[in-house]
Amino acid sequence: MGQNWSFGRKLGAGFALLVLLTVLVSYVTVSSLREVVALKDRVLEVNARALVDAQQLETLAEARVAAVRGYLVTREQQYIDELMDARREAEVVTERMQRAVGELAPLVDALELVEADFRKAQDEVLRLARSDASPEQLRGAFASELRQQRRLFGAAVKKLSDAEDQALQAATRSASEQTSATIRLVLVFTVVAIVLGILLAAWLTRTISRQITSAVSQVQSSSTELQAAANQQAAGLREQATAMTEITTTISELLATSRQIAESAQRVAAMANDTASSARNGDQTVERAHESIGSIQRQVELIVNHMLDLGRKSQQIGTVLDIVSELAEQTNIVAINATIEASGAGEAGRRFAVVADEIRKLADRVATSTKEIRSLIDEVRSAVNTTVMATETGYKTVDAGTRQFGEVATSLRQISGLVVNTTEAAREIELSTKQQSTAVEQVNVAIASVAQASKETEASASQTLQTASQLTALSRDLMRILQPEAA
Repeated sequence: MGQNWSFGRKLGAGFALLVLLTVLVSYVTVSSLREVVALKDRVLEVNARALVDAQQLETLAEARVAAVRGYLVTREQQYIDELMDARREAEVVTERMQRAVGELAPLVDALELVEADFRKAQDEVLRLARSDASPEQLRGAFASELRQQRRLFGAAVKKLSDAEDQALQAATRSASEQTSATIRLVLVFTVVAIVLGILLAAWLTRTISRQITSAVSQVQSSSTELQAAANQQAAGLREQATAMTEITTTISELLATSRQIAESAQRVAAMANDTASSARNGDQTVERAHESIGSIQRQVELIVNHMLDLGRKSQQIGTVLDIVSELAEQTNIVAINATIEASGAGEAGRRFAVVADEIRKLADRVATSTKEIRSLIDEVRSAVNTTVMATETGYKTVDAGTRQFGEVATSLRQISGLVVNTTEAAREIELSTKQQSTAVEQVNVAIASVAQASKETEASASQTLQTASQLTALSRDLMRILQPEAA
């Protein structure tokens, strides 16, 4: 069927096919870029968030253990409130992970079972504390049950964190593979478009050359057919010039579209560069915060040591007060005995009785002062114990924050690497689009040259028509070649 097509129809079909291939390459490029960006966003929103939630559960577990310990030491209600708040926050985090993890849901279910046992152990220790159990029972329940459940809970969280880390690495590899596949697909479509364009040009050249050669041989054999052929050729060339104008307009629109795609790819690359820079700045900020928290951790440890030393010194003061109290009691007894003996001595022992009475009063005052000092020492010791517990809780919280900052820094470095890969892919797409725009410009120039040649051929055909009015038979043959429908 293609052998009966006119010259303009064949050329228009060829360039229409080239335009279709160009649009297809552009569509594949944009779609692949969107998939890469969507995959990167999914990695940040799902996998990285799940890792942060797992670390938050670990921190909340430590906070609950610290709250139970604080209540055992001080019996204050604020530690119960802190325990309830930590439980509610852990429930919120677990529910969020249940909705987000997907295929890791069995690990979250197992974590919820361990969480239930952990909570039962906390409630059991609190029940013993409220029932006035002995300190040995409380320490045994705290060490054997609560700490054992705490370790099991930490192991479950560690297992979930490891699984999430593997999922994050798998998503990262998937993004890299998707980027590579996108690049290969764009290159394949580009090569196919170029090969088809070359084959189309060769086919048009061979077909047109065959038709022109046949027409020349007929002109040489029969000059009487030249007039009709020239007339038909002039009409066909006018139609061809019109088609060339339309094709030129279409190619110009395609060129503008290609340039817009190149500009969009360039903006995507610039945004990826800005994202990478922000990720690097965030990494530096996290490092500085990590150093500050390390300094705070050292200061808290120093405070704990000083408070423990203060507790030991208060115990030593209590020991000295015991000795002073004992001396006061013995002095009081001696003074009473001396008073009794002085009373038995009569008038000679009256002065000695006055001295013994003063000594007894002094011993009483010493005993009273000793009791007041002991009460103050007990209050200081209680305050020291409370401060030590609070400082220990703060120390553990700071330590957990330090580990979390380190993991956040690792996540930021991984994100920065992903953004760098995305930037490279966007730049490669931008380069391919620019090359495509250059090729379209060259095609546009070639079409303009062909259109100019068609106009010049039309003028030549008009001159030939004036000098070859006798060649009617050849005109009919050329009409059948160039426009079979009109013939």
